[in-house]
Amino acid sequence: MTDKFLCDFRFLLLAAAVAFIYIQMCLFTTQSKYADRLANAVEAETRCTSQMRKLIDQISMQQSRIVDLEEDKKRQDEEYGQMKALVQDLQLKGLQRRMDKIQTPVAAVVIMACNRADYLERTIKSILKYQNAVASKYPLFVSQDGSDPQVREKALSYDQLTHMQHLDSKPVQTERPGELIAYYKIAHDMEIAPDFFDYFEAAAALMEKDKTIMAVSSWNDNGQKQFVHDPEILYRSDFFPGLGWMLTKSTWNELSPKWPKAYWDDWLRLQENHKGRQFIRPEVCRTYNFGEHVDWKSKDLSYLMEDEYIKHFAEILKNAKPINGADAVLKASNVQGDVRVHYKDQPDFERIARQFGVFQEWKDGVPRTAYKGVVVFRYPPPRRVFLVGPKSFELLGIKSV
Repeated sequence: MTDKFLCDFRFLLLAAAVAFIYIQMCLFTTQSKYADRLANAVEAETRCTSQMRKLIDQISMQQSRIVDLEEDKKRQDEEYGQMKALVQDLQLKGLQRRMDKIQTPVAAVVIMACNRADYLERTIKSILKYQNAVASKYPLFVSQDGSDPQVREKALSYDQLTHMQHLDSKPVQTERPGELIAYYKIAHDMEIAPDFFDYFEAAAALMEKDKTIMAVSSWNDNGQKQFVHDPEILYRSDFFPGLGWMLTKSTWNELSPKWPKAYWDDWLRLQENHKGRQFIRPEVCRTYNFGEHVDWKSKDLSYLMEDEYIKHFAEILKNAKPINGADAVLKASNVQGDVRVHYKDQPDFERIARQFGVFQEWKDGVPRTAYKGVVVFRYPPPRRVFLVGPKSFELLGIKSV
């Protein structure tokens, strides 16, 4: 009996064990299915999150693009308004009728303005004082950088000129660190001498004959009263002076496609741009200075032609008395007549120029105001002082003297 009971009990245990194993297997299978489903759900959620982020990025980009388009539209609307005002201004002032008068235009006078309405007014009044009598020869324009309303209003208040608005398609940015936006949008306060227009008319005829002259300037960098004497003397220079200058239409057509956004005065002083051509400058400035009125129409300027000038200048330089050693200023003051001081290199030039108080600056190997390496000024007037470079005599064809 006992043996039978044990046998039945073992059978029941075996059956229970089998049932337990079966249940565990079923549970494992179910857990595996749920784990797979959970992994798939997590993967799906990850994909969904990634797609959502991409969608958000796309929406952000679109919103940024919308903002840019709105800003572009705003600028275009402003430009349209400015262009419309310009066209109306041209129509009202009858520019074409003024240009078609009997007198043939010599040159357009362009005032560059930015954000100084008071300076602009001073300049306009100074020009109109002498321009009215020759208005058909020298039509007057104001070219405005930026959108300063006071500058625009001031320019449009004058019927004698045409206002041009320079349109920026986007905000102005400097091209190199440390540059000033003011050099990209320039307004200069400039007043002119009574013979300003006669001077440029006479010089225009010279430029037509001599293509080695790139531009004519009314400015002398060393033109302070203590360094000048004769208002009728003009010089050739390898250094672009700037501040009231004129060039021909053909030269402008050559340069304008590559004209820089700023620092164009230094740009014109580079050999790669002026290509060895020279500039005419006065001894006494025709801007800021108000000396006697020179009758330029009666002056023979043929000495400024390239072939004539090099001989003319060389002869003056040869006749100057050489001084050497230290204390150049003191020695120059004790010599009667013109003097010349030779410098060895740029540092030596700067040292000598500093003693006299004239500009020390060089650009692309050329001292400011120099011709063939020679800088000339009066000290004291009327004595001329020539600072002569190491190769100047050779460039001027002067043998040792």
